[in-house]
Amino acid sequence: MQGDDVGRAGALVERARRIVVLSGAGISTDSGIPDFRGPNGVWTKDPEAERAANLDVYLGDPAVRRRAWQNRLTSPLLAAEPNPGHRALVTLERSGRLDLLVTQNIDGLHQKAGTDPARIVEIHGNSAEIVCLRCGHRQAAEPVHDRVRAGETDPTCDEGGPGGRACGGILKSATISFGQSLVARDLARAESAASRCDLLLAVGSTLAVYPAAGVVPIAARAGAAVVIVNGGPTELDRLADVVVFGSISEVLPKMVEGGRPAGA
Repeated sequence: MQGDDVGRAGALVERARRIVVLSGAGISTDSGIPDFRGPNGVWTKDPEAERAANLDVYLGDPAVRRRAWQNRLTSPLLAAEPNPGHRALVTLERSGRLDLLVTQNIDGLHQKAGTDPARIVEIHGNSAEIVCLRCGHRQAAEPVHDRVRAGETDPTCDEGGPGGRACGGILKSATISFGQSLVARDLARAESAASRCDLLLAVGSTLAVYPAAGVVPIAARAGAAVVIVNGGPTELDRLADVVVFGSISEVLPKMVEGGRPAGA
């Protein structure tokens, strides 16, 4: 029964002293951000949106870029707020036992909820910034969004280059697309934390995307307990000590509140 699973998971949280969390899209669905591969996922409903997440397609097709910029203007990420699932992880941090929060999400909601940015690895980047794929210049997303709202359909980098001319490079959300390498230091930090934790808590991820999902077997091989919380089965449920199915914003607070050490 779910209640038994929540209780068993909470007991593991209570005993743990060095916890690594891996969060995926499922933790943000109750904030109004759809996941990607679920029944109502962004890519399930719109396969063309998945094409835009492929770097080669994005670079090679101006029409894909134009559509991607328009989609950003109506994205639920812009107005989303943290939900009780995000806030439960803040509670976990304040208990002094959260070593690292590795997130596959690009929505920034963990920071918005109050998690210390120094304890977060955004393994797939963050949509709040824009990067030039030619010169590497990074900037806040909203000024570029304003350019799109004003009529630019495929904005390019206006950072000054040699001779004072604008760079003119292709701009893209500072997120990791298919075909793009992860930031090596971020991956190394995540894998190192997983190898030394005593509990790996995977929340809202199908655990189908590597290398991010690889932190789960790393932790399991190192002897850590593994708890998976998700709306449905994942590809790594076999490695878990406890699997909890349900709404993350409902069950995660129960697990964490029940697993808070005395005096925390």
